[in-house]
Amino acid sequence: MFFSGDSSTRKRVDLGGRSSKERDRQKLLEQTRLERNRRLWLRQQNSAALKIQKCFRGRRAVEAEHSKVREQFFIAYGKRCQNVDRLCFGLDSEFLRQLLFFFNAQNVGDFSALVETCRLLQQFVRDSGDIVSLFAGMDYSSKHTLVDYRVKQLAYACIQAVHKNRNQLKDQLLMSSEKSSTSTILLLEAVVMLINPKLPWVCKVVGYLLERNAYTLLRDIILTGKESMNTCTSIGKVSSLERLVGLIISHVGQAPCICPDIDPQWSFSSQILTVPFLWHLFPYLKEVFATRGLSQHYIHQMALCVQNHANVLPNDISTEFPGYACLLGNILETAAVAFSQPDCSFDMAINFAAVLTFLLEALPPLKSSSRESIEMSEDEMSLGEEITEKVMNKDLEQQISNAIDPRFLLQLTNVLFGGISLVNGSYKQGPDDKEVAAVGAACAFLHVTFNTLPLERIMTVLAYRTELVPVLWNFMKKCHENEKWTSLPGQLAYLSGDAPGWLLPLAVFCPVYKHMLMIVDNEEFYEQEKPLSLKDIRCLIIILRQALWQLLWVNPTTSNLVKSVTDISAHRRNPVELIQHRVGIVVSELLSQLQDWNNRRQFTPPSDFHADGVNEYFISQAVIENTRAYDILKQAPFLVPFTSRVKIFTSQLAAARQRNGSHAVFSRNRFRIRRDHILEDAFTQLSALSEEDLRGLIRVTFVNEFGVEEAGIDGGGIFKDFMENITRSAFDVQYGLFKETVDHLLYPNPGSGMIHEQHLQYFHFLGTVLGKAMFEGILVDIPFATFFLSKLKQKYNYLNDLPSLDPELYRHLIFLKHYEGDLSELELYFVIVNNEYGEQTEEELLLGGKNVRVTNENVITFIHLIANHRLNFQIRQQSSHFLRGFQQLIQKDWIDMFNEHELQLLISGSLDGLDVDDLRTNTHYAGGYHSEHYVVDMFWEVLKSFSLENQMKFLKFVTGCSRGPLLGFKYLEPLFCIQRAAGHASEEALERLPTSATCMNLLKLPPYRSKAQMETKLLYAINADAGFDLS
Repeated sequence: MFFSGDSSTRKRVDLGGRSSKERDRQKLLEQTRLERNRRLWLRQQNSAALKIQKCFRGRRAVEAEHSKVREQFFIAYGKRCQNVDRLCFGLDSEFLRQLLFFFNAQNVGDFSALVETCRLLQQFVRDSGDIVSLFAGMDYSSKHTLVDYRVKQLAYACIQAVHKNRNQLKDQLLMSSEKSSTSTILLLEAVVMLINPKLPWVCKVVGYLLERNAYTLLRDIILTGKESMNTCTSIGKVSSLERLVGLIISHVGQAPCICPDIDPQWSFSSQILTVPFLWHLFPYLKEVFATRGLSQHYIHQMALCVQNHANVLPNDISTEFPGYACLLGNILETAAVAFSQPDCSFDMAINFAAVLTFLLEALPPLKSSSRESIEMSEDEMSLGEEITEKVMNKDLEQQISNAIDPRFLLQLTNVLFGGISLVNGSYKQGPDDKEVAAVGAACAFLHVTFNTLPLERIMTVLAYRTELVPVLWNFMKKCHENEKWTSLPGQLAYLSGDAPGWLLPLAVFCPVYKHMLMIVDNEEFYEQEKPLSLKDIRCLIIILRQALWQLLWVNPTTSNLVKSVTDISAHRRNPVELIQHRVGIVVSELLSQLQDWNNRRQFTPPSDFHADGVNEYFISQAVIENTRAYDILKQAPFLVPFTSRVKIFTSQLAAARQRNGSHAVFSRNRFRIRRDHILEDAFTQLSALSEEDLRGLIRVTFVNEFGVEEAGIDGGGIFKDFMENITRSAFDVQYGLFKETVDHLLYPNPGSGMIHEQHLQYFHFLGTVLGKAMFEGILVDIPFATFFLSKLKQKYNYLNDLPSLDPELYRHLIFLKHYEGDLSELELYFVIVNNEYGEQTEEELLLGGKNVRVTNENVITFIHLIANHRLNFQIRQQSSHFLRGFQQLIQKDWIDMFNEHELQLLISGSLDGLDVDDLRTNTHYAGGYHSEHYVVDMFWEVLKSFSLENQMKFLKFVTGCSRGPLLGFKYLEPLFCIQRAAGHASEEALERLPTSATCMNLLKLPPYRSKAQMETKLLYAINADAGFDLS
């Protein structure tokens, strides 16, 4: 307890680090482990050597035995089997046992012996007519095991012999059985004889062949024969190889067949149906496959592989012939026959659609497809090498494209939709399971087809010859009214269970219904309410609007909404984004088209097109480029109320004016315009300006008919008057550049070149004038025809726009469309007669049209070519030059926010007249006047009592424009002001007329003492038409 003086218990400290004993222990363990691994490796090496030696000795012994038996065989039966008789095929003979024991397909002697055996077999069977007794004698039932074994071995040896020697026999592989002297034919015909469906052992033999992957051997044989088929083939004859495959494929394990199921990877579907252009080689096999119920079995087998996402296809023959594309082409070519069979079932159609969908998804878009496809940008070209990787054979592309023809689509949809009722019943129960399956299968297949094949060939048949639109609409209506969108089966592997149920139906319904609306006429749409009733269309608009808002704003998948759908690499990487992006586009296009129909004749309030979620935040974002709201405004502007879009448009114009004119206190562009030569002077001076100068300030001085400059400094008002005068002159039909429809709407005169030599330059000039008016926020009273306004939006006009141009021609065309007799009797041809100023010219609507008679089959084409000629072709040059001038000042994306009806409002303002109360609310007073002054009260009462025409003249008198701002007088710049004139109310002063300063929107009003006096003076002033001298 206490220190005792003994230091022996003191703790020793080793400063040398870890103990040397510990180091030795770790080293020993490591050496032991290495030694153990070395001994294990030696044991494995010795064991492997023993196995190799054992295998080698065994093989050597077998080869020795083979050689021994082969020698005995040839001694006994002869090199050419010349000692073989009928009894040698029986069980008591050693002939077949020995031959099948030593047979080696690559041994020339063995091959010759097998060929001779097959020749003798066929000879003996022909002589006796009974192959069973040849192998089994008179008692097959007691000896069937051994007989079956020998027959199986013999059949497989024959196929193997052809396979191993296929390169040497390639010229014989596809020969018909008539050329029976060749070794290939003898071998194959022997197998055909051995698997005759009437024989008792047939299923056991075929089952054995399938277990030994016979389809793989046959595939190699077919491909080798295909390479040399042009050198020596029998045209129109059924080859032995084709007969053999035809017999084997009928064994599908269904009664009375007892063949076992085989691995799909080695099946007929995977190995044989992936041979390019199989049916061109084997037309008889195509008939067997399609007509005997076999296609139903094999399509079901493939559908199971699709559901399990199993890849069972062999390696591609080459990059030009991918296996999935060859399989797709071959399946499609049998579809027409398969669907026309009486036993074709709904389940088969479902499976067929599933398999085709899976295969089409793997297919790159065909080069002839996509009429709306645009050229790839440099960015898209650099996204990856997937675009250039898959270059399919042109004939293979053509095979697939031709097979998905109107007949096939009609058959498929008829089988799928055959049992679905279109009678309007209760929608609260929702769609049944069969309807869900049919809609899911059809939509998945058609969605993938739309992305792969040319649309022109399939849209018309889907729209007019199938029940696709009514079936899909009934389905969507049930889901909408039931407030539950049924999740469609997993036809598209990449669509997860939580994907919206409306996504796939809309992807198909929208483009087909949109195509239908291009062809349907006004009477069918509005009066007959075909294909959908107006009530249903109102419901459809709500569904489309909600879906589009969900896709673009609530749950967007990509920030780049306008990315090209031709981006193949993106298609492969993000298929879900592709379908959502695609649905966003087609829904936008259909809603835009329905809005056009609503503008022609209103059947639903315009607000039905507006999204519920548009608020101030959205509007503030929409003016900023590269924001989601900005992209939505470009893609689907109808979702945003018109007034909000006008605010955005005016802010864009204001920003552009500020960029181009804020620094200019004085304009460098001053026009001196003679009032009696206003158009010529304006054309000369405005055409000389650059685009930059056009966007800047322009000041105008008028010269009256006496050559004297009119009084007044242009602060903007004189320029407004100049714009109104020039538009009134240039757009007057008397000038010859424009014509009027029956509704007094303006459109370019197709014969303008016969009146004005420089007519195209004038159209460019007038486009600039209109663009300048809109750029400066000046409303001009020019009522344009809708089909011409669509040219400002670079849109195409269709038949339904024709009534606004020529209602009589439209009625005649509709008469032809619904004509029930033989149209060829009317002696109409594909030509149109133009009549301009008494000069008649005949023009062909298509090449050689004067020799093409209009018939019941081509009348729809004729009608649309006539409409295209009148609405698009005749005015194409005038419209093109007008548009170039217009776009010098107004960017395309500015007016893309508006439809044609709204664009007319932007140009001319509202047609509702002057809102006096709104003007009074937004008026300033000066010079002693105020809102309660008795003169001011009299003024508003007098203005209210004016006719609409006089009210517009008053507005022009004080602002320079006869129409008010589109959003109300709150947006008039500067606000309207009434100033007291004639400070002393003397009799002389009260005789003065009211005057104005249009540049300031100012009315100088003397303090008249009575309403009568004020009304008289105002009317005189606004009707004096004395130019700016009055001010």
